[in-house]
Amino acid sequence: MNIPAGRKSGAGEFTACPKTSRPRGYIEHYNPQAKTRELLAQAQAVLDEYRQYWPLTCRQIFYRLVGAHGYDKTEAAYGRLCHHLANARRARLIPFAAIRDDGVTTYRRDHFDDKDAFLRHVRRLGQNYTRNKLADQEHHIEVWCEAAGMLPQLDDVAEPYSVKVYSSGGFDSLTAKKDLADRICRIEKPTVILHLGDYDPSGESIFDSVAEDVAAFVDADRRHGLITVQFERVALTSAQVRQFDLPTAPPKATDSRSKTWTGGTCQLEALPPNIIADILREAIERHIDFIQYGVDQASEEREREEIQTLLLAPPRD
Repeated sequence: MNIPAGRKSGAGEFTACPKTSRPRGYIEHYNPQAKTRELLAQAQAVLDEYRQYWPLTCRQIFYRLVGAHGYDKTEAAYGRLCHHLANARRARLIPFAAIRDDGVTTYRRDHFDDKDAFLRHVRRLGQNYTRNKLADQEHHIEVWCEAAGMLPQLDDVAEPYSVKVYSSGGFDSLTAKKDLADRICRIEKPTVILHLGDYDPSGESIFDSVAEDVAAFVDADRRHGLITVQFERVALTSAQVRQFDLPTAPPKATDSRSKTWTGGTCQLEALPPNIIADILREAIERHIDFIQYGVDQASEEREREEIQTLLLAPPRD
């Protein structure tokens, strides 16, 4: 067996020799230049301003710096910002929880250390029992967003209504489209898909093609005519770009769809988090029957109490 080159750090343990000058792990002695400290102070001001919407994406911080602090609106400037934000997190100047820049996906497994761990889990489920507010609504609703890093803040808006939020990075994949159509047919009610994405030729084209493709699958596989699907472009729209005076860029010359595109393009994350939250909340509530919603809230409280009386508290360690 070939053992990679490295240095021995203990019995049977090896750590790889660094192959780069880039920081690894935490930065214990971080001493940025004055210009970098000024940039990080501005970034911290943005994080403080939108504290209730954490985690933010680096792109959201970038656009707020462009709009509020005159930061350069270039990809090179965005790259520098990401670099400095990463170092500031490694140096513990900015909480890791404040920014999300991952695209990690995993499978969930409900495995438990032992029987008591499982019983504690069940007890917590009872204490946090939440009724599916969509179960008795006329419409099934889902939210799809291009930017995976924005899912936590969008989920905060959608969760009270039991609306699930999905990342549509692979929105145009055949598997994703067929899975969505199958889910709609299985739920057997009119479905509304609320979509948030960039305002550009590719985003608009993909949205239209997905809407047509999913609708065709649903129409072919549905059990009855009451199963329908409606796609709504919640953000970003040309009207919103104008309304909020968002920064735009020319469409990519390499995109063949740009030939029929009029005006500039804009990324979703140019909208401040609070405005995105308000837009999404309003879009969800347009499809909610609030009389039924109130009934479900009352039932949830009663059922939570009933469930907790049925569950015996397991012994603690």
